[in-house]
Amino acid sequence: MKVLKWIGIVLGSLIVLVIAIVLVLVTVASGRMNKVYDPAVKRVAIPSDEAAIERGRYLATSVSTCTGCHNSDLGGKFFFEDPTIGQIYSANLTAGAGGKGAYYSDEDWVRLLRYGVKPDGKPVLVMPSQNFHRLSDEDLGALIAYLKTVPEVDRESPAPDLKVMGKVLIALGQLGRLPAEIIAEEGSLPPAPERSVTVEYGQYIAWVGGCRDCHGDALTGGTVGPGGPVAPNLTPGGQMLVWTDVDFIQAFRTGETPQGKLDTDLMPIAEYQMEDDDLKALYLYLKSMPAAQPDN
Repeated sequence: MKVLKWIGIVLGSLIVLVIAIVLVLVTVASGRMNKVYDPAVKRVAIPSDEAAIERGRYLATSVSTCTGCHNSDLGGKFFFEDPTIGQIYSANLTAGAGGKGAYYSDEDWVRLLRYGVKPDGKPVLVMPSQNFHRLSDEDLGALIAYLKTVPEVDRESPAPDLKVMGKVLIALGQLGRLPAEIIAEEGSLPPAPERSVTVEYGQYIAWVGGCRDCHGDALTGGTVGPGGPVAPNLTPGGQMLVWTDVDFIQAFRTGETPQGKLDTDLMPIAEYQMEDDDLKALYLYLKSMPAAQPDN
């Protein structure tokens, strides 16, 4: 009986310890998600001419692929849903009922896109502002100009609903860092390069196009999220070693590569309909990188 009693005490203590650890992790996650940021928002000119708005449309639909997360009409959709982690609904970006465009000022858009911070000062959870942070003033202005012109969509966007496990994963860094945290550490960045078929502009495309979101900070590939698919190595240490620029463009246009068909569930090429010159610049940048081994 004494043995059973001690076993009960030990098990009870372990349960209490686990609960205490979970509560601490939930508190840490909540603190990060509710931290208030006050970035010095730089004024960005928002153009109204057709050429600039078309540039913004191109960025939103073919490079930074806002439509991939916010739906083809930019009215928002379920972005992520898991019964143990929670659900996240991407925001309605239009000026329709329930949309951010109905009340966002130009400064609000800049704060959100460039700094990852909402008007109330709290950080966005998953929108990759760490990529948009690198947009040139001209491109950022064009993107905002386009968002202000899209047709209104009346659709409410439920607030994120993270379960205890979701918050635990955030606290442990398993769901990545919050964009505002990354941006606050990076500080100011050098001016964006001119648009041209160069290594420098290719690097710009790689950043604002979100290549690192799946292929890793060094673009050497690796697992996308906990238990997710494996993204390939984009450096010359991977398949890119034998690709030509024609192969690269064809992969984006048709999904065909020298090694076979791309998995379009993993690499949504339909969302990346970039112009040939932008793809050539991206190819030059990837080929210029040191040949590296995959992260895993």
